[in-house]
Amino acid sequence: MTENSHVALLRGINVGGKNRLLMSDLSAMFVDAGCDDVRTYIQSGNVVFRADPELARLVPDVIGAAIAERFGYRVPVLTRASGELAAIVRENPFLRGGAETEKLHVGFLAEQPEAAAVDSLDRDRSPPDEFAVPGREVYFHCPLGLARTKFTTPYFESKLSTIMTVRNWKTVLRLREMTAGLGGGR
Repeated sequence: MTENSHVALLRGINVGGKNRLLMSDLSAMFVDAGCDDVRTYIQSGNVVFRADPELARLVPDVIGAAIAERFGYRVPVLTRASGELAAIVRENPFLRGGAETEKLHVGFLAEQPEAAAVDSLDRDRSPPDEFAVPGREVYFHCPLGLARTKFTTPYFESKLSTIMTVRNWKTVLRLREMTAGLGGGR
């Protein structure tokens, strides 16, 4: 059972020498918050943990506040339950079209955007790049690479009125494996 397994995705840590945060310090914050089986993946703020749903809902605020208090900066913290992450992997629309997986990314949104906001996005902003927004995620297919796309985080945040953090497909798959491997309830 993985219903109590979750992933936290922090935006903007250890990028370009800014917002330095050791994963051991980050892990300790999750343990201090009451989470179990805390594990990190790479240095960019991916944390897999077990917690009951009530605690998991509090994690973004608790961890965000702990980072601000200890390190003096604020970073967005988004979470997804293991089942949500499994659905994200299953439902990637670009996999059905045979896209190269190294060209795929997922933008995780803090809130589900309104349909009108999604409709206002300019699909021709960055050819040949494509995106899909079926819920609280933005799936990206960027044939020329994410560094060259005009489908940027600030663009999507301003149009969708919510916070976003992006992970490459390899990271999404690894986080899915890690959450699935955490096992049962708290």
